[in-house]
Amino acid sequence: MSFMVFIAIVAVVGITYCEGNSSVSCFESEKRALLNFKRDIIDPSNRLSSWSENGGDCCKWLGVYCNNPTGHVYKLDLRPPATPPVYASDAEFGVYWRSMLRGKINPSLMSLNHLVHLDLSHNNFGRTLIPGFLGSMESLTYLDLSGANFGGAIPHQLGNLSKLQHLDLGDNSNQLFEAKNLQWLSGFSSLEFLDLSEVDLSKATDWLEVTNRLPSLKELHLSACFLDNDPSSIMVNYSSLCVLDLSNNFLSPPVPAWIFSLGSLVSIDLSGNAFEGVIPSSFQNISSLKFLDLSSNSFNSSLPVWLFSLKHLEFLSLRGNFLQGKIPDSIGNLSSIRTIDLSGNMLEGPLPISLENLFTLGKLDLSNNNLDQEISEILKVLFRCCADELESLNLANSNLSGHLTDQLGQFKKLSYISLSQNSISGFIPISIGNLSSLQYIDVSDNHLHGNLPQNLENPMNLEYVNIAYNLLEGVVSEGFFSNLKRLRVFRASQNKLKFEPNSNWIPPFECQTIELSYWFLGPKFPTWIQFQKDLSTLDISNAGISDVVPSWFWNFTSKMVFLNISHNQLEGEIPVLPVHKLADLRSNRFSGPLPRILPDMATLFFTNNSFSGSLSSFLCDYRLGKPKLFLLQLESNLLSGEIPDCWKQWQGIRVLNMANNNLTGRIPDSLGYLGFMFLNLRNNKLSGEPPLTLADNNQLFMLDIGENQFTGNIPKWIGKSLPNLVILSLRSNSFNGHIPDELCELSSLQILDLGVNNLSGEIPKCFKNLTAMATKPNGTDDVIDYFVKGEFIRNELLVMKGRVREYSTILSLVTTMDLSSNNLMGNIPKEVTSLESLQSLNLSGNSLGGNIPDHIGSLKMLESLDVSRNHLSGSIPESLSNLNFLSHLNLSYNDLKGRIPSSTQLQSFDEYSYIGNQLCGPPINESCGIKGGTPPPSHGKEESEGWVEKYMIYFSVVMGFLVGFWGVVAPLLFSKSWALAYYAKVEAIGGKLSSLWS
Repeated sequence: MSFMVFIAIVAVVGITYCEGNSSVSCFESEKRALLNFKRDIIDPSNRLSSWSENGGDCCKWLGVYCNNPTGHVYKLDLRPPATPPVYASDAEFGVYWRSMLRGKINPSLMSLNHLVHLDLSHNNFGRTLIPGFLGSMESLTYLDLSGANFGGAIPHQLGNLSKLQHLDLGDNSNQLFEAKNLQWLSGFSSLEFLDLSEVDLSKATDWLEVTNRLPSLKELHLSACFLDNDPSSIMVNYSSLCVLDLSNNFLSPPVPAWIFSLGSLVSIDLSGNAFEGVIPSSFQNISSLKFLDLSSNSFNSSLPVWLFSLKHLEFLSLRGNFLQGKIPDSIGNLSSIRTIDLSGNMLEGPLPISLENLFTLGKLDLSNNNLDQEISEILKVLFRCCADELESLNLANSNLSGHLTDQLGQFKKLSYISLSQNSISGFIPISIGNLSSLQYIDVSDNHLHGNLPQNLENPMNLEYVNIAYNLLEGVVSEGFFSNLKRLRVFRASQNKLKFEPNSNWIPPFECQTIELSYWFLGPKFPTWIQFQKDLSTLDISNAGISDVVPSWFWNFTSKMVFLNISHNQLEGEIPVLPVHKLADLRSNRFSGPLPRILPDMATLFFTNNSFSGSLSSFLCDYRLGKPKLFLLQLESNLLSGEIPDCWKQWQGIRVLNMANNNLTGRIPDSLGYLGFMFLNLRNNKLSGEPPLTLADNNQLFMLDIGENQFTGNIPKWIGKSLPNLVILSLRSNSFNGHIPDELCELSSLQILDLGVNNLSGEIPKCFKNLTAMATKPNGTDDVIDYFVKGEFIRNELLVMKGRVREYSTILSLVTTMDLSSNNLMGNIPKEVTSLESLQSLNLSGNSLGGNIPDHIGSLKMLESLDVSRNHLSGSIPESLSNLNFLSHLNLSYNDLKGRIPSSTQLQSFDEYSYIGNQLCGPPINESCGIKGGTPPPSHGKEESEGWVEKYMIYFSVVMGFLVGFWGVVAPLLFSKSWALAYYAKVEAIGGKLSSLWS
């Protein structure tokens, strides 16, 4: 027995796991095999530099492990170094990417007959096939090719590796697939670990049957394998299975019953499937569970009480379901819990006091719920349970209020805290400086106010700070940053903070992201930025800077991806703009020619500056590579000359805005080949006709060529070839002829502006087919909203309510038709009244005749109506009084007659809305009596009775006159005695009155 123990000890000690400890040299044949393997490997970082002819003992080479007694290579581990942390510098990431081996795997590995462990994971083999010859290396017990960017079908020769205990082909970005079935796995009687995550197993319908027959299997990972529910009725009995991962598949309810029969399971991951309803109570039968992840499904019950009887549970995630109600008190029974994630549900507060019993809790995520509780109360509960254990706390977007207290600074291990998107007010407590382990803090989008702490006394490990969108104010001192030496991301936009460091201040940090929009950093340009050599995102927009941009700024870093310096008063010329993705220079004073840009620039805002000269050098002389520009905003500059005909190399542009410049000439044909989504050339001096090539832009949503000098007929292809058009403006040009019926095919059109042209003929009756103006919108247009919110579309000028107005954020909600100031004739077609979602209708300044359509009141959403300066006749329709949203009305200078209908809306307008007609009644001063113009039209019996009463009054007046006259005056004329007596009496009365006055 003692001899056998001695042999066992020798066997264990004899195997050396570190390079350089072998007491024997490697075999020459194995050295040669390794060198041949290296010959086909691309090694950018020279990681395998020790592998050389003169490199001596190959057992001392990087990644090579030899058996000490025999000298044979038994292990080859060529994984790159560990993945750098999230906020590592670009240099650190660069080192990591260069450390990945590339190339192909040489068959010389087959000469390593004693190799039992092969790990090539997390390299980059460029989607090459897994070599089938690996199946000949029958001594292998461990094979890891995960995350190495292999592609194609899995070679079934791997099934010959009958000694395998560990097989990992996962995380190859769904490039690998199983072409037939998994029967090649059947011979793996010793296999304990199998990971095929992200391998397409949609054709391998036998996955459950085959893996169930692997007698030694302990861990099964089949995440993101396109698995459906197994329709077979096989008896499932994974006798040794401890870990089951079926996450991110297409499994639908109910949860497979066979899972609940696996009493040995300690870990279950069913996240990212389609399960719904109540969480099955059968999970409580698996009493040994330590890890349970049911996140990203559609469970919609309350939290089941039995769930918290799993006393061995260390990890619980129900994130991203539709769970409702309060968190039960029984959550305090999870005595072993380390991580709780209930985020993204509809849970309500307050949190139960029993949380204070979770003494091992290290991570708590309750974000995106409706806790409706004060943050101070939550901190008190958590302090009592886990002040010394809590490492991560996420309560973002949870309807929290109240103040942050100094108690926050007593969670000694806290490394991550997110309280964003709440209603937390008060100051940022200075005790936060005590959190020496804190790496990530996000308190953005709250109501925090006051100053930032002047000094953070202790060195901190903070890498990410987000305090944006609060009410912070005051002066920020240099001392605030003095102990933030590891800071990588600082987001603090939309506050009222002021930062004026000494001109020689050198920041102790090197950030990747700095966002200080709406801080006051001026008036001088901040020179400390030049020390941020690793900067990839910079936002100092609206920062009160009024200065010439120093020359160093345009070349201090080559890593800038997003740059926003808009809405300042920056000056100077820009030779080259060294930004890779997005640059926003709007609303400054930059001058000179347009700068050269990098080929991978995608989004470029030059709006509202003083760039001048022609476009030729910017567009036609581009020599830096194939440009990838998607959006180009050149609006409101001083650009002049013709638009050059060299757009073919700019095939990626989908949004182009060159409005408000001095461009002349025709639109070149090559411009029409780009496949626009938005094109705005408004307010230039362009002439001719729009090129036919624009007809190929069938994804065009907005076309604005208004306020130019275009001539000819409106092209029919606009209606035929641009089916997605939402905004069409041809305003203020010299288009003539009829409005083509083809425009009626634009069923998505919401804004049509043809005003101020020379159009003639009648308004097309087929306008009733403009269904976007007829149907009440259920919501905003997603495409328009995306470009507006991203400020890709700055605005659109529309004539509404009698004025030129600028619409931006609500552009997708606007529906308007403007045909004003043309030569249109005929009647207003009644079909126009079917456009019930129309908000503005302007037909003014034409030669339209006839009546206003009786059903004009059907335009219930109408806010503005202008039909002035036409030849409309008849009365104002009564239905006009039904327009409850009408806030602008102009009917002036027509031939309208009669009474103005009574309504709160129509009487609220002043008389100028009706001037130049023959109208009466409020709000104009002309009454509708005899002298009030035309009497009101008759309305049957009621009107007849009114006229009878009027004639009776006239008759009574006449009869009274006759009776009074002939009853008194006639006797005096025909009787002399009566006359003498009457006059004597009058004279006597006159004498008495004169004596009284005297």
